[in-house]
Amino acid sequence: MRIVVLVGLPGSGKSTYLERLGAAGLSSDSIRQLLADDESDQTIHDRVFETLRYLLRQRLALARPVTYIDATNLTLQERRPYIAIGAAYGCQVEALFFDTPLAVCRERNARRARVVPSEALAKMEERLVPPTTAEGFTRVSRVSDVDPPASRP
Repeated sequence: MRIVVLVGLPGSGKSTYLERLGAAGLSSDSIRQLLADDESDQTIHDRVFETLRYLLRQRLALARPVTYIDATNLTLQERRPYIAIGAAYGCQVEALFFDTPLAVCRERNARRARVVPSEALAKMEERLVPPTTAEGFTRVSRVSDVDPPASRP
């Protein structure tokens, strides 16, 4: 079993990547929508991620071969629970880092139905710490806009 933690700014291509892969991820936005009828509701942040981790544990208990975590996962602190859960269930935990320039993220963000405010996007970029194997990931792969889709993991 594998947990694949997607890491990147809003608009970096995480959800689009999963769509093209034909995979469904555990999405923090989808959970916000389910819980509060509003995928942009940031007031329930803790509850959203408690729910996401609960669902991850249920998938692992059902021995699902791979689970994608579709959230920004910008910091080591935000990613640490997935590494711990992976260790508890004896599965590999990989990171997929969407290394998309801020300008590209801003352009894509402007075309979305739910726009992240520009100042919030800039603050998120400041908090972004690229994932490494040193923090406990089995593997870290980088996705950039210049990568052809066939070469992406």
